[in-house]
This record gives sequence, C-alpha cells and structure tokens, in this order.
Amino acid sequence: MSSPLLDVDALLDDPAIRIVVCCGSGGVGKTTTSAALALRAADRGRRVAVLTIDPARRLAQALGLAELDNEPGLVAGVPDGSGAGELHAMMLDMRRTFDEMVQAHSTPDRAEKILANPFYQTISTSFSGTQEYMAMEKLGQLAATGNWDLIVVDTPPSRSALDFLDAPQRMSTFLDGRMIRLLSSPARAGGRSLRKVLGAGFSLFTKAVSTILGGQLLADASAFVQAFDTMFGGFRERATATYALLRSPGTAFVVIAAPEPDALREAAYFVDRLRTEDMPLAGLVLNRTHPVFAPLSATRARDAADELSGAPLAAAVLRLHADRVDRAAREGRLLARFCRAHPEVAVTQVPAVAGDVADLDGLREIGSRLAADGPQAPVPADETEPAGDLRPV
Repeated sequence: MSSPLLDVDALLDDPAIRIVVCCGSGGVGKTTTSAALALRAADRGRRVAVLTIDPARRLAQALGLAELDNEPGLVAGVPDGSGAGELHAMMLDMRRTFDEMVQAHSTPDRAEKILANPFYQTISTSFSGTQEYMAMEKLGQLAATGNWDLIVVDTPPSRSALDFLDAPQRMSTFLDGRMIRLLSSPARAGGRSLRKVLGAGFSLFTKAVSTILGGQLLADASAFVQAFDTMFGGFRERATATYALLRSPGTAFVVIAAPEPDALREAAYFVDRLRTEDMPLAGLVLNRTHPVFAPLSATRARDAADELSGAPLAAAVLRLHADRVDRAAREGRLLARFCRAHPEVAVTQVPAVAGDVADLDGLREIGSRLAADGPQAPVPADETEPAGDLRPV
C-alpha cells in the first residue's frame, strides 16, 4: 500500500488552516519551500504572513528583497493576477522582540531598568532557548492580531527546529529554578528580613555564585530578576497559549526533507516527535528529487552506449541517462523505506530545479511542483538494494 499524496493546494486553500509550520534539517530547501508555500497561498487569494527565524536570511533573497524587518512587510508583485491575496514577510529579530515584550508588559520606569541591565542584554541574545521562545512570542502576536488568513513559519535547521515545542517548559524551569528564586527572594521578602531567615545559607550561595560569575554579574542578575519578577507569570501564560495554538486543528506541520539518508532520518525524528506531542502533521515534502519517466533502463542505456563507440556524444547522453535512472532508483528506495515506517504520512515529491531560486517566478515554479502540477515519481514497492537505516537517532 502506497503513502497518500500530500495535497498542498487543499492545505493552503482550507480556511480552517491558519498556521503552517515548516520544519526539517539544514540544506533541504526548507526556507525556499516556506516562501513558495506562502506565495502560492497569497496568489490563490489568502492574506499571508511568512515568518523566518533562519539566521541565514535566505528568505529575503528568495523573495527578491534587500532585507526583512521584525514586522511583516508587504511583498510587491503578489498576487500574480487579479486575485485579492497579499504576501507579507518578516524575519525574527530576537532581541527586538524581547525588548518589545518587556515594554508592553511593564511600566516605563521598570522597562527602562530591565533594558539597560547588562544581564538582560546577555540573556536576551544568547540564553539557551531564547530564540525559540521569542519565535513563539512573535507567532502568538501575529496570530492574536487576526490580520492574517495564514501564517507560514520557517524554522531553524536541524533538530532545533522543534526546540520551540520545549520553550514553555524550559522557560518555566528557568524561572522556577532555585538560583532565580534566591536571586529574586530579597525583593519578594523585604531583602534584609529574608537574609536573616536564610542566614549563612544565602551568604554561602552568593559567595559561590560570585566566585563563578563574578560579583558584578551576580549583582546585575539579581537586579534583573527583581525588576523582571512581575512578568514571569505572563511569560508562562503566553508560551502556554502559543503551545496550545500549535496543537490546535488550525495548525499544520509540514516536514521538509531531501532524498538522502541523513535528511530522511531527521524527517523520521520530526514525524515521531510531532506524533508524541500530538501536533497536527500535514505531511512530508521530499525536495530535490530526480524522477525519470523514460522507459529506458540503466542497464539497457549502458549497453547501448557501449555499442555506440563511433558516436561519443550519443554514448555520453546514454550514460548520463543511466546515472540518472540509478539515482532515481536510490531515491525511490529511500522514500519507500520511510513510507513503510510511516505509512500514514502524506508525501509529495518536488523535482529539483536548475540553478538557485532567487525571485518570485522561481518561487512560483517551486509552488507548482509542490502542488504536484505534473506526474509524481512512483515509490518502489520493493527494496532491491539497501538504502540505509532511517530510524531516528
């Protein structure tokens, strides 16, 4: 039994689908796929925002823009024709999003103290999980406006693409951690009065942390936590709300892969993780495939090339065809193994294009291939040669 076909146009046209999250390992065309999906949805009449948190900034190039801002900006030349759709694009500015959140959920005086704090300036750009948390914050902000029919999210490469699923728990763990509670406890309990209760224990704590971090950094951290204390609850609430949004029926995850063992192994990891988290999976996009529809087999092509010793150009073409057939067969075996392990996952194959995709026309061509506007290469029913282990690692 073959895997179902991922109907991309049905996904993009469904008014109940408000968020599409593209995830996958690096180098598989995930950013281009995200942009192509967003553009196709806009061309088909939806008002779309595409958000990238990929630090390589490839999305701006694919859309023909000089740069992207932290707020969605209108892309000219969309839709293609007289449709009513629109495409807006943005790239997450992690620090700016954090700053805006502080300003929106604090008094002006307190916000000024937080933004000027050296400890805040460090964690707002380098604390583990901050990028993923801010991506969730920005997604939640975009969804809350109600301005968009569809939001397409392009995630970072590799397994960090799913780290935002852990962001609420990681942030809550950080905020509830013993060190944070000790740093904020003087403000919560009147400072000196709590020190009397904690006595030598608090002094030992501060001495140990000062030795590790340095006295000034400890002072900065304590001042930051005390100023930030009233915002902790709001952090958890918004992260939890966005996590619930990701699990809702209005969200669809699309896993992107290339026909290579490592990429499909990562895809298997994503599929299994999404299933564990009860996240709605739309299907798999297998990018950059090399289908062959000519009936000439690799063996016959090479035999014919050997017989054409007097026609070197024709022989070379036949050998290239044979290599292409072998490559297509290998890709088919890899996909067949993935499909046997995940028979419920819908799949669409996107044939490779020549050259880089750097403008709207190129993205529209990718969109057409995503929507299977043409024959799909068959998935071999039997595996005649080993294709590598595709189990998650």
